[in-house]
Amino acid sequence: MSEGTGAGAARTREVLEGERERTLAAVRALERDREGIVESARLSAVDDEHDPEGATLGFERAHVEALLASARGRLDDLDRALERLAAGTYGVCTSCGGPVGAGRLEARPAAALCISCA
Repeated sequence: MSEGTGAGAARTREVLEGERERTLAAVRALERDREGIVESARLSAVDDEHDPEGATLGFERAHVEALLASARGRLDDLDRALERLAAGTYGVCTSCGGPVGAGRLEARPAAALCISCA
């Protein structure tokens, strides 16, 4: 089920690159959000124990950090999918070597594992 050449590969590359651009934009927005939270925390009282906003800022920062880590992981997954596409192994499970499945790739274009291995 390799899609390394032809019109199928061009369409797949377009989908993956589109997902990558959207994910990169999300990473940049989350980085800006994180910087805003850090700046707010820097400017506010440092006594989180008695500051009613302290816990909120800490929670917001942890939440944004988790979202940022997830988005960066997705970016890595998309980069690896583009590498597999270029190598002609896109759509081949990286664990068992079987087909990933068209439905799975449609739902998760960066999927590296078939349903059984996932």
